[in-house]
Amino acid sequence: MRAGFYPKLAFDGIRKNKRMYIPYILTCVGMVMMYYIISFLQYSDTVVYLKGSGTIKSMLGLGSWVIAIFACIFLFYTNSFLIRRRKKELGLYNILGMGKRNIGLILLWETLIIAFISLAAGLFFGFAFSKLAELGLANMIQQDTNYTLSVSFDAIGMTLILFGAIFVLLFFNSLRQVRFSSAVSLLKSENVGEKPPKGNWFLGLLGILILGAAYYIAVSIEDPISALLWFFAAVIMVVVGTYLVMVAGSVLFCRILQKRKGYYYKPNHFVSVSSMVYRMKRNGAGLASVCILATMVLVMISSTTCLYFGCEDSLYSRYPKEINMDYRFLSAKDMSDENISALRSDILNVTEDYDIKPDEIFDYRTACIAGLLEDNEVECDSSYMNYSNMVSYSDVYQFYFIPLDDYNRMMNTSETLKDDEALLYVYRDDYNEDTISFNRAGSFKIKKHIDKFTDTADAALSMIPSMFLVVPDIEKTVENFQNIAYDDGSMMINLRWQYNFDTGLDKEKQIELYNELESFYQNNDSSGIFKIQYIESRAENKDDFYATFGGFLYLGIILSIVFIFAAVLIIYYKQISEGYEDQARFEIMQKVGMTKREIRKSINSQLLTVFFLPLIGAGLHLAFAFPIIQKLLMMFNLFNVTLFAVTTIISFIVFALLYTLVYKITSNAYYNIVSGAKDKV
Repeated sequence: MRAGFYPKLAFDGIRKNKRMYIPYILTCVGMVMMYYIISFLQYSDTVVYLKGSGTIKSMLGLGSWVIAIFACIFLFYTNSFLIRRRKKELGLYNILGMGKRNIGLILLWETLIIAFISLAAGLFFGFAFSKLAELGLANMIQQDTNYTLSVSFDAIGMTLILFGAIFVLLFFNSLRQVRFSSAVSLLKSENVGEKPPKGNWFLGLLGILILGAAYYIAVSIEDPISALLWFFAAVIMVVVGTYLVMVAGSVLFCRILQKRKGYYYKPNHFVSVSSMVYRMKRNGAGLASVCILATMVLVMISSTTCLYFGCEDSLYSRYPKEINMDYRFLSAKDMSDENISALRSDILNVTEDYDIKPDEIFDYRTACIAGLLEDNEVECDSSYMNYSNMVSYSDVYQFYFIPLDDYNRMMNTSETLKDDEALLYVYRDDYNEDTISFNRAGSFKIKKHIDKFTDTADAALSMIPSMFLVVPDIEKTVENFQNIAYDDGSMMINLRWQYNFDTGLDKEKQIELYNELESFYQNNDSSGIFKIQYIESRAENKDDFYATFGGFLYLGIILSIVFIFAAVLIIYYKQISEGYEDQARFEIMQKVGMTKREIRKSINSQLLTVFFLPLIGAGLHLAFAFPIIQKLLMMFNLFNVTLFAVTTIISFIVFALLYTLVYKITSNAYYNIVSGAKDKV
């Protein structure tokens, strides 16, 4: 055969099936572009110099792996639509005398053409939009960057290697399907599976039970740690349950519609339901895939948007004051009034150089220990804790003991306590008992439940709930815990003094003061009474916060775009493949008197019957996922439920509008196929 014969056949095959190939190629281009952009940002010299670059690069690295894995799985999935549509044409080539080797050469050239177009166009658009993406990232994390265009050869190399490998695997997968199929089976491939499937009540009920269990987990979890541990299990259960319900349940749904004579025996319902029931097993898998992708998009966008717009709240929870100082002591005697006064003097000596006096001061001593709370009994023994944490993690608390004098001074109150009494404030949980008892360390009667207490950075940072007990004598309380120690003999209880204050300085001056305080204690430990000391600055860490939360939102947007591409393409191919399958049926119906208007009504009936099931399912999943995601957001010190509810509702409305637009476009494509025979191969 003369040169160019196989490339011409391959190009003609793509051109004649452009309705199938153009969306596939556009998706490949989009995947290549997205992967290059996220890889470009990962290796960008500009990103390296942004504050919080370490966090951003880690997120981008995770995102590149997610896109790589998803691109491989999804392109295999969509390629199956193409090869199924082409099998009849390839079978005809085989009957006309073309061998499997020759057909393999056609498939090879098709793969090469698609790979070249996808990589060339994808990298071109990647180059074009990479700087825009970099500027968008910098703006999202509230930092400045330059406007110099650049190209990352590392990102180009990774993109070529990844998608080159994917296209090679796609070629061998297509070749395998043709190689092990006879000419007759290739010709009849579009009619495979035309036997009406039977509804499987067992699988349908099993799917409902699995979904119910996942929903129960999501709504019953009460603390962030449990939410983190159970989240991925709940996700897997939702995925499995969705597929079982939509594959088995969709068949049952169509059977039920057929038994409703008042609904079924109408022109606009009869054809649509009878068509759906033949392919609902395969159709259900596609609907389930769209439902899962839609849920992923909604969860990512709503949660990351909430994190981004709630960043300021989270920052102020983590760093309640502009300067936050934490001193750790070896003994309760070292926390005497004399020693604490000396430390205050050191701090004031440094702040005087900046002509400021600490304002809005939080100044108090604490003794803290972790324990397992069961009813009103607390077990703090290390060996018991190590075992119990694995099975009763939701009952683990951090307990803070605060001297009454410090509490009254800080909160401007005049509370009094007997030796066995305490005031109680609970953070991230509730406790309604009248007493609380610590194993081998005494018990306290709860004189009063405090509704409000100062925000503490330590409690905000901890994933477990905290209890603050105001006690009359801190030294006596610490003595009771002397016999509770780690295996190496060191005390489990930590002794600390918190000194947090505002300065009224601008951001740069706050950072200067923070550095001066750090330098002072590194070189001038005049007291020698504390074993370690931490200083944290809100201004110093603000950029890292925005880098983290902005990075989450940016990654959420990138991945959502990729998943929306996938969902739209699945919907489109579902409509196109079903259109070609139904074309012959509608031709017959037109010959016996069915009008174009009745065809349109039948199509609308069919599409509306099943098309919005994934959207409804995604909305249901999102509603039940709301409580567990809200608990996960608490780990980022984000407690604004209203903000999360608003971002969730807006995300769903926007996605529903986009989904409706896709319905409008794909329903027109379906109608154009079934209403005429011009697209038949």
